[in-house]
Amino acid sequence: MNLFTCSIVTVPMRKMIFGLLLSAISVTGFARQGGIQRFDDRMLEQLQETRTPAQSAFFKTISDANNYVNVGIPAGLFVTGLIRGDKDMQQNALYVASSAVTTELFNMLVKKLVKRPRPFVTNLRLQPMAHPSSYSFPSGHTSSAFSTATSLSHAYPKWYVIAPSMLWAASVGYSRMYLGVHYPTDVGVGMLQGAGTAFAMGWIRP
Repeated sequence: MNLFTCSIVTVPMRKMIFGLLLSAISVTGFARQGGIQRFDDRMLEQLQETRTPAQSAFFKTISDANNYVNVGIPAGLFVTGLIRGDKDMQQNALYVASSAVTTELFNMLVKKLVKRPRPFVTNLRLQPMAHPSSYSFPSGHTSSAFSTATSLSHAYPKWYVIAPSMLWAASVGYSRMYLGVHYPTDVGVGMLQGAGTAFAMGWIRP
């Protein structure tokens, strides 16, 4: 890899790292402010009151399917690209997969830095529908869903790709709040993190 290529790779990555760390510091400060925390708690309590068996089953399915979708989309692109002999599609598969993997790595880093407890740990009025053991901020499901949706939309900027991709990602984010495992601010920053990573990794596109 020559110097020119290195500069293309490292500049957006440095910006992404700085942005993620800045967001971690910012939300840590927000979490210490009563108003923001009360907003987060109130939103989750209101969502909890709206739960129905049908909705709960629906959003649990969406949340559980997220990892399969994140793997299935780049895998499908790559296999289809091989069958068609389409090098650009294979490259786009690498782009989508790399965005998702990078998002997950940065998500783990930010979780370790912020160490925000899950909502049900600090608010005993909440009754979660799952009990993940990792830290809460940011939402990993949301960041990975938006990373995949944004990179796919970036690779194929057509309305019939963008609309369902973003609808899916938004549904994943909402499901994490509905299930009581993430605060709204966790989901909001997860959206920004996932989309930001996808754009930062755009140099992989053909």
